[in-house]
Amino acid sequence: METNSRRQVLIILFLGVLMGALDIAIVGPALPAIGQDFGIDERGQSWLFTSYVLLNLTGAPLMAKLSDRYGRRNVYLLDIALFGAGSLLVALAPSYWLLLVGRAAQGLGAGGVFPVASAVIGDTFPEDKRGSALGLIGAVFGISFIIGPILGGILLLFSWKWLFLINVPFALFTIWMAARKLPTSRPATRQPFDAMGMLVLTVMLSGMTVGISQLETGDLVSSLLSWQVGPFLLLTLICIPLFIWREKRASDPIIHPRLLGTRQMLLVNGLSIGAGAGEGAMVFLPAMAVASFAITKSTASFLLMPVVLAMAVGSPMAGRYLDKFGSKKVLLFGTTATTLGIFVLALLGDQLWAFIVAEMIIGLGLGGLLGAPLRYILLAEASLEDRAAAQGMLPVSSSVGQLLSGALVGAVADSLGGSASGYKAAFLCVAIVVLVMVFLALQLKNQQQERADIQATKELERKLALNQP
Repeated sequence: METNSRRQVLIILFLGVLMGALDIAIVGPALPAIGQDFGIDERGQSWLFTSYVLLNLTGAPLMAKLSDRYGRRNVYLLDIALFGAGSLLVALAPSYWLLLVGRAAQGLGAGGVFPVASAVIGDTFPEDKRGSALGLIGAVFGISFIIGPILGGILLLFSWKWLFLINVPFALFTIWMAARKLPTSRPATRQPFDAMGMLVLTVMLSGMTVGISQLETGDLVSSLLSWQVGPFLLLTLICIPLFIWREKRASDPIIHPRLLGTRQMLLVNGLSIGAGAGEGAMVFLPAMAVASFAITKSTASFLLMPVVLAMAVGSPMAGRYLDKFGSKKVLLFGTTATTLGIFVLALLGDQLWAFIVAEMIIGLGLGGLLGAPLRYILLAEASLEDRAAAQGMLPVSSSVGQLLSGALVGAVADSLGGSASGYKAAFLCVAIVVLVMVFLALQLKNQQQERADIQATKELERKLALNQP
């Protein structure tokens, strides 16, 4: 593909990812207004978030697999259309239950956008340009968390409905561009769709999400044994071996066993869980600031800006250096910086200067972890027919890390009374967990091995295309 065409493709992918990322950033302030309009309490409001997260998590592997089967363009259009239709339903919903359906449709569509976008980059960009493209797409999340609250505050002056209605023309424009410019590809023959595997995976992810999201961190043991949590986590544990058994026997599995069996793939998923743990812990930074500096919650939210700005800078930098130095060195920097920053929080986080410095270090580290580097490795490791399915694994593993770290930080901080020392102890636990990522990154292939794998994959794809033995 020519440079100008690749640039147009990148703009289309950027718009789709930005739309989903902005929704995450701006929907929080709307929840009280939505709750007031529909007469629902905080538990009901939380389901507006949980339904989105659950379908987002399920949608990632599903849409990724569908794009491998039916073509990138077709599924990308479906994802954007689902997100736009869900946004319209949320804005016009006459009842709480239709509101939940709209949020679920939004989550399902948004879940597929990033994996499919990453697969398109792998299909259309040469290997020496992939890192920069992935880095630019990854920077969308940092950008959205900068402009999202500002945009949300402006739209809330009119009505919370405009937070969702604004997505509709945005989605229509993206669909129009994607239908004209996005390339498409599909396998010549398709095996029967693995409906049973998808069902088991959905049940497994649902049990994990609902169970962990309902943990009461104040009394963790009692909460784990309660009917609101215990049965869901037990269901998750039962589904894990059942899913593996099913995928080994399916003719066209949702997640092919070869995507889990190699050393490099196992390392990537371990790093993704660790990156998710680091990212999930950042949710508690405002609470730590309130406990440490005796400031209001609204003021504390502004103290998130250093980590967000650092991520917005670190993500495109990581993408650029991927093309130059390879994924191992970039991930070593990302894991080391994230670990160092969280240790600074754990030891000196009750001092304002250290709190801000730690955020900047963590932001740069997470920018070098989330998005581009791990997806870059998967593009090198996965074959063309599994390229999007491999990308769809990352949201699942990172969400596991986010959910577990959220439960860990909440439990430790609550057990120590929610004080500054409680949060410092909680971040020390997270730092120890994240430290493991440094050792995982050391086990990755070097740049020479990585490029050799990319060339071998390209040669295999060329032979398959020519129908050579």
